[in-house]
Amino acid sequence: MTHADRPLVLRLVLLALLLGVAPARAEHVNTIVVDGVISAATADFVEKAIAESETDGAAALLILLDTPGGVLDPTKDIVQALLNAKVPTIVYVSPQGAWAASAGTFITLAANVAAMAPGTSIGAASPVGGGTSEERDEEGTRTDVMGQKVENFTSAFIESIAQERDRNVEWAVKAVREAEAIGAAEALELDVVDIVARDRDDLFAQIEGREVAVSGESRTLEFSDAAFRPIEMTPLEKVFDFIANPNVAMLLMMGAILGIMLEVNSPGIFVPGAIGLVCLILAVFAFDLLPFSFLGLVLMFVGVGLMIAEMFVSAYGVLLLGGMAFFLFGGMMLFDMPEVSDVTVDFWGVLLPAAVGMASFGVLAVVAIGRSFRRKQTAGVSEMIGQVGRAATPLAPEGRVFVRGEYWNARSDEELPVDASVEVIEVQGMRLRVRRAAGDF
Repeated sequence: MTHADRPLVLRLVLLALLLGVAPARAEHVNTIVVDGVISAATADFVEKAIAESETDGAAALLILLDTPGGVLDPTKDIVQALLNAKVPTIVYVSPQGAWAASAGTFITLAANVAAMAPGTSIGAASPVGGGTSEERDEEGTRTDVMGQKVENFTSAFIESIAQERDRNVEWAVKAVREAEAIGAAEALELDVVDIVARDRDDLFAQIEGREVAVSGESRTLEFSDAAFRPIEMTPLEKVFDFIANPNVAMLLMMGAILGIMLEVNSPGIFVPGAIGLVCLILAVFAFDLLPFSFLGLVLMFVGVGLMIAEMFVSAYGVLLLGGMAFFLFGGMMLFDMPEVSDVTVDFWGVLLPAAVGMASFGVLAVVAIGRSFRRKQTAGVSEMIGQVGRAATPLAPEGRVFVRGEYWNARSDEELPVDASVEVIEVQGMRLRVRRAAGDF
């Protein structure tokens, strides 16, 4: 090696040392938004985002969270994905006024970094539905077996998450057993979350240089040069995420029932039937994504059947009121499954208006049918009765008459001359039975 080559070699050696010693900086941070009910569609989206972040070299995955709760199985899947992620995960409860309620509490505690914006809240993680007894003994222990079983399981689940992430275990258990909820400042004080940050820039400024455990290894978070790269749901994922909501599923089912009923009552309109079919298909997908009670579904259909029966049976509103009662009870039970979900149908905002809407539809149908029965018939052979015409030939006692623009064979109990006014009193096949019309002498 010549003297001239030595500087080049030294530079190459120095570059190799720098590449081997200097920490590699990631170029971007992936971000996703999780809002609304936690469902199977949400779990698939979060798992996909974690897998993509692991493969594309992201410095971290930021999850912007705002949820009222959700289904237990998808929540467990998300927690499992966060605990086993090979990329640092950050859950940031935002914007101001957002919730990390119920299922959101589990997700927040499972992240490497848990952060909240001012004015947000976390907790109320008790998986309790409206149809489950919450009676407790003097020591505060639930007395119903199913409720106690669910509570013990979710308590152990959240306790293990808090222990794994070195967060306040005592408070985490209280969030389940006592449904305790707290704000951002108190959550930081109690060591439930790591950071309270005004916005995303403030959040990343505070966590710069923080040590976190990722896949059992300590990793330093460095984001000074990282860009933020959003990961969006596909259009199909957005549809599934939207319909995986008990309130939306209920409205879709009602739309399917009403649309199909209108099409059956008025064949050929097509539009109500098409809308009802689309709602039915989406409702099937929604019920596949959500845990539901078959008993509640049966009671709802019984209620709808009773309300429909009121249209054809004169029950003076008894069937209608019974149908509403069955519909409401079934709707309250439909998604009330605390062992697998902590979300139910909004009674005042969705269920009651749906029941009233169905009942109103039934009342209108009954009134319309009643009016049609009372209205004089305007079509058909029976409409001939009472019509007035003239004798086209002498009736002695048979002949022909001209009624309603047509010539008919007719018979009269008395002889009538040509052009005499006649009134139809009976239709006998293709022959009319007539008499002299009143006022004709």
